[in-house]
Amino acid sequence: MPKQDFSHVDTWVFDLDNTLYPPELRLFDQIEVKMTQFVMDTLAVDRTEADRLRKQYWHEHGTTLAGLMRVHGMAPDAYLEAVHDIDMSVLTADPDLRARINALPGRKIIYTNGTAPYAVRVAAARGLDGIFDAVYGVEHAGYAPKPDEAAFRAVFTADGLTGARAAMFEDDERNLAVPHAMGLRTVHVAPQRRSAAHIHHHTDDLSGFLAGLI
Repeated sequence: MPKQDFSHVDTWVFDLDNTLYPPELRLFDQIEVKMTQFVMDTLAVDRTEADRLRKQYWHEHGTTLAGLMRVHGMAPDAYLEAVHDIDMSVLTADPDLRARINALPGRKIIYTNGTAPYAVRVAAARGLDGIFDAVYGVEHAGYAPKPDEAAFRAVFTADGLTGARAAMFEDDERNLAVPHAMGLRTVHVAPQRRSAAHIHHHTDDLSGFLAGLI
């Protein structure tokens, strides 16, 4: 893994869910259950239809919330509060990951399609509290989600990062296309490798990957 590919990087952008913790911990499964229940309750549909809509809106709009807002005119606050009310005890602290992120030169930030308060809770449960310079959630992009270009531009402008000197780590390969176009070094963090022009690197072990950069 070419360490020199990251020698220019002074801002490190990390997605949250299934990136700063491994997907096998299944935390996001709880959120998906809450999403489906919220759609059932709000739209008065059965579980099968709610689950179908949840997946359709994620595919077509980037997140279930974005679909609910665009198709049904739903306000975001009640949804975000409901779906993030989950049990964090499935997460475990990762001191090695903490040390490796902390050792990266420059700024470290989290950017998630969840909310910033939720991201702070997850980071704390992983033992990663206090090492990030900023935490950005969907609220910082006016509730526009990744992979929308406008969402990235809103967050990156607020942070003041320069794309040509930044890197992004993300489990959803769709969410790396815009950062790649903006000049960021992109790393797909996922069990399976995807070949795409907008993915510079792949890893199924974020901590191990970072170990090769420091």
